[in-house]
Amino acid sequence: MTRSPMPIKDSERCRIVWSIGDSHGIGPEIILKSFLKLQHSEDSFLVTGSFTVMEYYRKKLDLPVRLLRVNHKREIDAIDTSYPGVLPVLTVAEPETIKPGTLSAEAGQIAMESLRVAAELCRDGLCDALVTAPIQKEAIALAGFSDTGHTGFLGNMFGVPSPTMMFFDPVMDLKVALATIHVPLKEVPKLIREIDLDRFLLDLNHSLKTDFRIAAPRIALLGLNPHASDGGVMGNEEAEIIRPAVERLSVCLDLSGPFPADGFFGAKRYLDYDIIVAMYHDQGLLPFKVLAFDTGVNVTLGLPIVRTSPDHGTSFDIAGTGVASERSFCEATKLAVRIAQNRKQTAISL
Repeated sequence: MTRSPMPIKDSERCRIVWSIGDSHGIGPEIILKSFLKLQHSEDSFLVTGSFTVMEYYRKKLDLPVRLLRVNHKREIDAIDTSYPGVLPVLTVAEPETIKPGTLSAEAGQIAMESLRVAAELCRDGLCDALVTAPIQKEAIALAGFSDTGHTGFLGNMFGVPSPTMMFFDPVMDLKVALATIHVPLKEVPKLIREIDLDRFLLDLNHSLKTDFRIAAPRIALLGLNPHASDGGVMGNEEAEIIRPAVERLSVCLDLSGPFPADGFFGAKRYLDYDIIVAMYHDQGLLPFKVLAFDTGVNVTLGLPIVRTSPDHGTSFDIAGTGVASERSFCEATKLAVRIAQNRKQTAISL
């Protein structure tokens, strides 16, 4: 006798908001394609951005999605999600022109306004998680924004001075967190000495428990210098900063390192840990993208809302051509649902 599947509880269903990203990039395309793949799930979806932009790409790419214009957030709870194939779009601004593959201050402005409104929807409990389509940093700078990306903007918005940038691959269950993010390489050694590494690791451990339901996270730290300084021959940050933090916190956390980065990934030591902490951007992202380019997801830890994004950029060179892959955006959405559900379960158990 075949048993019927257990019904999904209302508390397990999520409403996901997708911010449109740069409207001249592949964001609208991967949102539409992701919706086609995910529309029959138990979750519901909403786009913040521009109805005109979404309709432009829907027609241009001939995608079988019906868009529903939403003019104010007070209309969101009244949206009927029982009909598949209908994607609501909360319009926050409309462009004068749409030119795929081109740099535009207007597109940068719409991208950031879309992000702000989407984050507010999560803050106010109207949505359970935010998935951000890619923005173009030069475009948002032209629009007058000083933040270098989503992470800094959301950190400032929610009063979190140093949210953690983490990357996750669901295929390999690989996680990489960055101690420093979008800063010039020459500034990294100074920042490593200035950051509160103990607090960073404690917060990271907490996020892994609440967001990923890992009871006792195993955390590996990479060294800053080549060969983790070879005993001080090539720098002393390992001996003065990283190793002492590991020793101090090992009484309450499962920490190992600092490891030489090249040998660590070459020997597949990452398989022995729940997460790897890289000291700077390319140290962690180069091996991660080699291992998980199509399926990697960016996660911002430490925020009061759930935020994920695909691990790629705006891809201006293929914008509007219909060849962009939605796989990473789909994975980012699935992870956002998972984290939102995990946070709900954590809150219930407290």
